[in-house]
Amino acid sequence: MTKIALSEYQTRRAAILSQMLPNSACVVGSAQSVTRSNDTEYVFRQDSYFWYLTGFDEPNSTLILLKDTLGQTRQVICCQPKDTQAEIWHGRRLGCDAAVATLGVDEAFSSDTLAQTLFSLFSGVDTVYSLFTQPIQVQIDKCILELKSVPKQGEIAPTQKIDCQGWLDAMRLIKSPAEIDIMAEVATISAQAHSVAMQVCRPNMNEYQLEAHIQFEFAQRGARQPAYTSIVGGGDNACILHYTQNNQVLNAGELVLIDAGGELEGYAADITRTFPVNGRFSEDQAALYQIVLDAQMAAIELLQPNSLIADANQVVIEIITQGLIDLGVLSGSLKDNIDNLTYRQYFMHGLGHYLGLDVHDVGAYSIAGKACPLQPGTLMTVEPGVYIAPGSPCPARFHGIGIRIEDNIVITSSGNRVLTDKVPKTIAAIEALMAQS
Repeated sequence: MTKIALSEYQTRRAAILSQMLPNSACVVGSAQSVTRSNDTEYVFRQDSYFWYLTGFDEPNSTLILLKDTLGQTRQVICCQPKDTQAEIWHGRRLGCDAAVATLGVDEAFSSDTLAQTLFSLFSGVDTVYSLFTQPIQVQIDKCILELKSVPKQGEIAPTQKIDCQGWLDAMRLIKSPAEIDIMAEVATISAQAHSVAMQVCRPNMNEYQLEAHIQFEFAQRGARQPAYTSIVGGGDNACILHYTQNNQVLNAGELVLIDAGGELEGYAADITRTFPVNGRFSEDQAALYQIVLDAQMAAIELLQPNSLIADANQVVIEIITQGLIDLGVLSGSLKDNIDNLTYRQYFMHGLGHYLGLDVHDVGAYSIAGKACPLQPGTLMTVEPGVYIAPGSPCPARFHGIGIRIEDNIVITSSGNRVLTDKVPKTIAAIEALMAQS
């Protein structure tokens, strides 16, 4: 189980049950083990929705919530049964007997009998809720089809299927105090790892060696797995937004961009820092870097309760575009460059994204074409950047410079709180830390 109290998982399930129609069932499946090669598997990572509702970290599991015609509810889990031989080879299982008390459900059945369990629980139910994108949907559809094929035996199949993802997405968007505590912890772990990367970086290191230092720091501080494949891009590799080869030599005189975050209790951090391989920014690197930093700081100041991400993004666009004009990277007026989107060849992505159990976490940014204001409890990244790829139509001295600065913030009732502020990001602070190493 996790650092989040059992009562919180029960409250989340109760919230789903409260929205369900009478005489209905809701089914949410776990993730499955995934083959890496031949008979080896990737490290298991639980499905985020299933984890959010159960805190249960085993594959081959299914949560079933039931609501009868009178509004009475039941919570059922199907999980792997205890098996001495299987556990010798693959690890301990919770088992059905312990699942009821440990997970706070009413009943537990073996996952070996999932088909029969669904058949029994669905019979006579009017509506089935599920997440249409989950693999469990195949078994749900098969069960409903089987129920339809045996009406003479007194079985009645559900007549309506509803996707409940919207409910869960809305719930997951606003983090509880317990979730925020975990995310603050993994943000601190990740910030420390980035600081170590600045301290150990040397010319002629390989990108993957710097990556190894970061992931070692994640693991030894409690975040065993990275939340996503780390990006360590030196020189013009930083101009590739999702560069993950991480196999080139880091050269003196170039910048290195690191986008990396740890995962703790299923929750992600997502930090980017850009710094000079040899510990000192050149004049051109510093000029571009300061533009990105000014834009990021302005955005953080604007991201408050009831504000719109789009409004902060527009300010970022204006700061970056004007800065590039001032340096001669762009020419013409600010208005013309913004109207003609010429800045997008150097800043081609959005300001940030929601953060939580998924790195690009769930939640609506707009509803019916209208932007959703930020609410307290929302966590998001703030990550403007400038990327001047080789061959860009600007002075050659800027070619091959890629810069992104990314922090994680939580919206509070009075503003926001930066969770990743323990890693330097001003030019002076970065150079000072690297000089100490």
